[in-house]
Amino acid sequence: MSHKDSSFTNSSGKTQGTCTLVGAGPGDPELLTVKAVKAIRAATVLLVDDLVNEAVLTHASSSARIVFVGKRGGCKSTPQAFIEKLMINAVHEGETVVRLKGGDPFIFGRGGEEVEHLREVGIEANIINGITSGLAAITSLGAPLTHREHAHGVVFVTGHAKPGDNGTDWRQLAATARDAKLTLVIYMGVSGAEHIQNELLTGLPESTPVAIIENASLPHQRQALTQLGSLTLTLQETGLKSPSILIVGDVVKACAQIFQADQNQQTAPTLPLHANM
Repeated sequence: MSHKDSSFTNSSGKTQGTCTLVGAGPGDPELLTVKAVKAIRAATVLLVDDLVNEAVLTHASSSARIVFVGKRGGCKSTPQAFIEKLMINAVHEGETVVRLKGGDPFIFGRGGEEVEHLREVGIEANIINGITSGLAAITSLGAPLTHREHAHGVVFVTGHAKPGDNGTDWRQLAATARDAKLTLVIYMGVSGAEHIQNELLTGLPESTPVAIIENASLPHQRQALTQLGSLTLTLQETGLKSPSILIVGDVVKACAQIFQADQNQQTAPTLPLHANM
């Protein structure tokens, strides 16, 4: 549905505005899609998440109202209900609203919840996808998420459960990943890394390769290669922290091969701070 098609006059006589959920990508502003840039330029109101690179906002109109509604794991965040209220009120006021999110709105971005609440009040949101950080993280190390020999599929999973929710069944996931040859891409997993490691080890060997990537795609990106049995120790030794992606599976072997090639050529390693594989 286009912006023009989704506009109508509300009960107060004002023209109803529009709302678009835009994925800002993993951090590097050059990874924005053309469609995302067009939406940002057209916005009169932007509601911006904490993980969005401020360089992305250079595409915004000088007259646009920019509201930072920070949401970062482990930190004080703007309540979700308040963000949704801002979105709805701005649309009712006739604004062209862009809800700007890091990564992709529909991959751990709570975009699904926001779309549901908008629909409840008669607002049909537009969606513009962004490159998710889980993909950008492994790509930055020169490795794939799937491979005909090493990984027949990929699972995107969160390490941060909703309050009151038991969260992911890591033991079941480990067994499935082992039997089906799947890559595990774990978002928001640093704080619970010890628990995740212990549970995954019930079904995966200690030697399973793991990559940890902090601030994927940004100039200050840091990373480490390790094995599942040493995951917690590697986090402690390197000081890697959120926002980080954990990649678990044999596809990470490609990262180690690149690192080894650098070492053999006696050049400075381009990949890990720390390699324990």
